Amino acid sequence: MQYLVSVITDTTDRATPEEDAAIDVFNDGLKTQGHWVFAGGLGAPSSATVIDNRGEEPLFTDGPFLESKEFLVGFWIIDAADLDVALRLAAEGSRACNRKVEVRPFL
Repeated sequence: MQYLVSVITDTTDRATPEEDAAIDVFNDGLKTQGHWVFAGGLGAPSSATVIDNRGEEPLFTDGPFLESKEFLVGFWIIDAADLDVALRLAAEGSRACNRKVEVRPFL
């Protein structure tokens, strides 16, 4: 089963060189163990554009969908046998990137 591991932060500070190195080691482990699907970092919320095309014309709005102290800064998509494995991997990822993470299964 695949899971989304969302990386959550409350600062626009980028990862330190030490955090980058730890993330690389974590990513290599995911690949070696067969859990790697995809991962990526995201730009700051100020770089977001929200599009709402439910009406007559699409509405484009600069900035994040929701004003919040915390925001999504990156993610991993992992393949894990079950939730317990996904949670264990997510805990390792949280330590590597030094940020909170959220785990959600794909439907």
